[in-house]
Amino acid sequence: MRPPPPPLLSLLVPLLVLLGGRAAAAPPADSRAQLPAPRNPKVRLYNAEQVLSWEPGSLSNDTRPVVYQVQFKYPSDSRWYDTSDIGVHCMNVTTTECNFTPSSLSNGFPPHFNVSLRVRAKLEDLVSPWLSVPWFLYYWNVTVGPPENVWVTPGEGSLIIRFSSPFDIPASLATFVYYVHYWEKAGVQKVKGPFRSNSIVLDDLKPLREYCLQVKAHLVWTYYNNISRPGHLSNISCYKTTMDATTKLQQVIIIAVGIFLLLSALAGACFFLVLKYKGLVKYWFHSPPSIPSQIKEYLKDPSQPILEALDKDTLPTDDAWDSVSIVSFPEKEQEDVPQSTWTQDSGPVCQPVGQEL
Repeated sequence: MRPPPPPLLSLLVPLLVLLGGRAAAAPPADSRAQLPAPRNPKVRLYNAEQVLSWEPGSLSNDTRPVVYQVQFKYPSDSRWYDTSDIGVHCMNVTTTECNFTPSSLSNGFPPHFNVSLRVRAKLEDLVSPWLSVPWFLYYWNVTVGPPENVWVTPGEGSLIIRFSSPFDIPASLATFVYYVHYWEKAGVQKVKGPFRSNSIVLDDLKPLREYCLQVKAHLVWTYYNNISRPGHLSNISCYKTTMDATTKLQQVIIIAVGIFLLLSALAGACFFLVLKYKGLVKYWFHSPPSIPSQIKEYLKDPSQPILEALDKDTLPTDDAWDSVSIVSFPEKEQEDVPQSTWTQDSGPVCQPVGQEL
C-alpha cells in the first residue's frame, strides 16, 4: 500500500496548477495588435484615376471612430513610405479609400514603376495588422476608356472625325493610337487604323448613305517594347454623307431632263386637247358681239338726234382742191376722149371745153 503524499507537497501541487492556468489565460504583451485588419482591397485604375479602396474590419460594439493609414513602396526599396511623400494625404483618413490620382503628369506614382501598397486600421492606441495589396504597374494594368469629345462632320462621300485622347500621358513614355470601326447602316463592319492623329478622315464612302461608327484608343507603351493596352469603344453614332461634285452634276442633269420631259408631256397634252375640242375652245375664247355705244344711247333715249348725227358723219365730205387745170383736145379727138381735169386728192372732174370755172 502506497503512502499518502506529505502535507507540504499536497499543498504545492494545487498552487502550481492554479498559477499555470493563469499564465495560459493571460493576454499577449502587445495589446496594439488586437484591432481587426481591413479586408478585400481593390485598386481602380481607369484612365488617369488611381484609387485604393477596402472594407473595414468587423468590430464588436465599439462606436469610436476608426482611421486608416496607407503606405507604399517600390520593389527596388525595402522601406515603406507614407503617401504624403507623393502629395497624397492618406495618413489618418476616416473613409475606406485613398485617391492617388495625380493632379498633373509630374505628380503621383511613376506610371512605369511597380507599386506596392498596404493599409491598416487605427483606433486610439489600438492598431491592426497591415493588409498588403498586390503590386500594380499603371501602364500594364490601367483600363483605357473611349476617346472623348467625338465630333463628326459629314463630307462629300466622306466623314471627318475629331476627338480628344482619353487622358494625358507623357509623350516620352507612351502614346495613343486610334482605330475606327464603321459600317453602312445594316451593313458589314469595317476597321480602319491605326491612326496617331486626333483627326481622321473616312473617305471612299458612298454619297447620301448613312454610316455608323465607333472610335477606340490603344495605349502603346513605347518605353517597353511597344506593349499595347486596348481601350473601350466610344458610343455608336450615325451620320449621313453628302453629295460629291459628280453626284451633284448627275442630279442637276436628271432634274433638268425630268423638267423638260414633263413640260413636253404637258405641251403635247394641251395640243391634243386643242385639236380634239377645237369648237369648244373657240367658244370659250371668242368674244360675244357687242352693240355700239351710240346705238346703246339711242335705245336708252330715242328722243335724242343720234341717228341724224350718225348720218352726217357718214356723208361724203366735199373735195378740197388746190388747183384746177383745163385740158383741151382737137375736135377730132373730142368725140373719142372726153376732156378731163384731175386734181390731187378726190378723183377726176370732167368739164366741157370752153366752160369757165
